[in-house]
Amino acid sequence: MSIERHDSGQRMSRAVIHNNVAYLCGQVPADENVGIREQTASTLKKIENLLAEIGSDKSKLLSVTVYVRDMKDFAGMNEVWDAWVEEGQAPARACVEARMARPSLLVEMSCIAAI
Repeated sequence: MSIERHDSGQRMSRAVIHNNVAYLCGQVPADENVGIREQTASTLKKIENLLAEIGSDKSKLLSVTVYVRDMKDFAGMNEVWDAWVEEGQAPARACVEARMARPSLLVEMSCIAAI
């Protein structure tokens, strides 16, 4: 059994690969001082970059859990999400309202992808 950990620290790894499946840690936006659309776009870009680093891409996403600070931002987040996901490539997805690590965070996403 092989487990490959990427960018591991004391608390977590940015990605863990097992049996050709990648588990990404929660991704948050690069800039927390912007609105939900910009935070969502930034988070999705970080997901794309991390997937590329480990030899995958967004077409191979299996599941995404989206955490939003407030469900009032659900529609704005979905506008960006819907433009980002390629037709016929949508992963399984859940979206929940959650208390975030910092009040300025509006969105966080956790992903599972095939390699």
